[in-house]
Amino acid sequence: MDKFNFWDFGVIDFIDVFLVAILLYYIYKLIKGTVAINIFIGIIIIFLAWKLTVFLKMGLLSQIFSGFMDVGIIALIVVFQPEIRKFLLMVGSTNLSSKRKFLSQLKFLKTEEQNQTDIDCIIAACTKMGSTKTGALIVLERSNNLDFLTGTGDEMNIGVTQPIIESIFFKNSPLHDGAIVIENNIVKATRVILPVNNEKNIPQRFGLRHRAAVGITEKTDALAIVVSEETGQISYIKNGEFVMFKDTIELSELVKKDLA
Repeated sequence: MDKFNFWDFGVIDFIDVFLVAILLYYIYKLIKGTVAINIFIGIIIIFLAWKLTVFLKMGLLSQIFSGFMDVGIIALIVVFQPEIRKFLLMVGSTNLSSKRKFLSQLKFLKTEEQNQTDIDCIIAACTKMGSTKTGALIVLERSNNLDFLTGTGDEMNIGVTQPIIESIFFKNSPLHDGAIVIENNIVKATRVILPVNNEKNIPQRFGLRHRAAVGITEKTDALAIVVSEETGQISYIKNGEFVMFKDTIELSELVKKDLA
């Protein structure tokens, strides 16, 4: 077999490597911080063990690992069902006709000149609304395009500030029902209707806002911040799970890290 020659590495090979790198990056983004990352690492270990047994010509073990890998694809579909759904949604929602939107999908290519969401003012608004027990549901868009949701509400193009968020969710405001969607420090839409999760067991103290937050963060990679109308408590939901935090300072740091 001919040896690999570096000088034979052409444009197609570069594109091949680049696309594989993007694919691996998206997979990492989808499973980062979830239980699936441990399963993924376990699969890699089994794959490497299989290749090692083949290399060492360990017939019995290699056949066992080979049989496991043959049927493993079905198990992967079952285990990674939520992640596969998110990945397909991510691919389907990529808007190639808009250069800005396409770059927003490739977050690792973002430049410093692009606006970053002002998390501190969002948290400050949530703290103020919590003190008055004003309910709120804020969805922060990440890689997945949420334009399919904005059509259910009123499309906006407003810069994010603390007074703007508080005025939107003010109890007498016509915009306070539903969720708001924020992308790159812009309120894209208000009064957005989100899919409600009725399958997961959520404590009864949490209402429809929390179920909606769980639903949208399960189906997409978006983040959600909820202010309870009953208790004034602030909740942070990611990947369909409640993320615990000690105070608003830690909450702000968590959200900033997840949006990075």
